[in-house]
Amino acid sequence: MIRAMIVDDDALVRLGLADLLASDLDITVVAQAGDGLQAQELAAAHTPDVVLMDVRMPRLDGISAIKKLRALPRPPHVITLTTFDVEVYVYDALAAGADGFLLKDTDPAEILRAVHLVMSGSAMLHPTAARHLIDRYHHTARPQAQIAQARIATLTPRETDVLSLLADGATNAEIADGLGMRESTVKAHVSRILTSLDVGNRVQAALLVRDAGLRHAPATPPSRQGRSS
Repeated sequence: MIRAMIVDDDALVRLGLADLLASDLDITVVAQAGDGLQAQELAAAHTPDVVLMDVRMPRLDGISAIKKLRALPRPPHVITLTTFDVEVYVYDALAAGADGFLLKDTDPAEILRAVHLVMSGSAMLHPTAARHLIDRYHHTARPQAQIAQARIATLTPRETDVLSLLADGATNAEIADGLGMRESTVKAHVSRILTSLDVGNRVQAALLVRDAGLRHAPATPPSRQGRSS
């Protein structure tokens, strides 16, 4: 059972999302918060697996709240779900540790799919969010490229293979299948990769690969590319 928390300052939005998540038998809503500070408190108390996080909220905004949640002993996966597709929100949310970025006009079925995707170790981006990341890649000088390349160079050849598939959005199971490894071995490799690269999650690792000039943006597995990249 996937334990979910909803964070939004609009009570009607929280109600609608709660009803949506309740329609999936594999998801249970364990908490609802009206702002980032309350989200931090409730996440510590209820240890959700996935958080649907709004951006613009009183007291503590969504981007700051993501950073707080990622610092918890058992950090949840976070999907930013907002009305605003401003470019800075997309990059800042992912850099803060979000595993996905969706707009509130996303089809309900896609929101449910996103919850399952991030739990499987993948990422999910609204097409507009993906375009913002690609535009940023093409139009930014990226002085951090050499730093990113140096960090990736510390990985072993096998870890680099795993990172390459991870950056393409592959799940642990898909990486194991592609490289002929056990899934438990892939999990161990991913853990070491995140530690070596000094990043908090798979999306940040994919962003680092992009910064190194090896990818444009965190992607979803090829079979899902059209709808969620």
